Parts: sequence; C-alpha cells; structure tokens
Amino acid sequence: MTPPPGITLTVCPPLTDHDLNDLFAASWPGHDDTSFARTLARSLCWIAAHRGDRLVGFVNVATDGGVHAFILDTTVHPDERRAGLGVDLVRAAADEAKSRGADWLHVDYEPHLEGFYAQCGFRPTPAGLMEL
Repeated sequence: MTPPPGITLTVCPPLTDHDLNDLFAASWPGHDDTSFARTLARSLCWIAAHRGDRLVGFVNVATDGGVHAFILDTTVHPDERRAGLGVDLVRAAADEAKSRGADWLHVDYEPHLEGFYAQCGFRPTPAGLMEL
C-alpha cells in the first residue's frame, strides 16, 4: 500500500471538528457541521490522509468490542479522487483493525460502490438493513 505522491496516511491522529467538517462538506453535498468527538471516542481506529496540513481523506472503523469491525465514513476530498487514495485508506483500516484483534471487517455501501469495495478486498454478501 503506497498512497499517492505527497499524501501521508496516519493511524488515529488527533483530528479537529473543523478539519473533518471541511472534508465532509467538500465531499458530501448537504453535510451539516457536527461534532466528531463521541464518534472517534467509540472507534476501534481511524485512518487519516493528509496532503501537507490539509485533511484529504478519512475512514473510521467501529467495533462490536469483539471480532467484528465496521468500515464507516470512507471519504476522499474531490480534488484527490481517482488516484487510489480511497482504496489505500480502506486497506490501511483493514490492516489496523486486524492488528487490534478484529477477525471480520464489514461494510455497507450503495450499489454503485460495489466495484470500489471489491478493489479494497470485500466480497458481496447478503445482509439485512432496517431504517429506524
């Protein structure tokens, strides 16, 4: 796993709400600023991608406290897309989750992302979903 030139991947670096909200606002139309403190406090780990001091990628790994971990919030800044950074983030998250005791890594995604997650090493499985 080699990130694109000029990009640094870091495991669980300190991140500010400002940095995360800037990344999410650029990447997800309609994003409303939020506090990420509780989310990160409950995470198994997260991977951040920086170009210099600028946060350009992020993926979070939640856990059930046992052998299952869950990929959440895979986000790459639009200026950095289509260069392999998303795959690098998810693979780094998988490696870190494994090193922290996870045996299974789950991800939910929309149909148009199936190819992306296949590149990351996931295989499709039947699953259930309930909107609450």
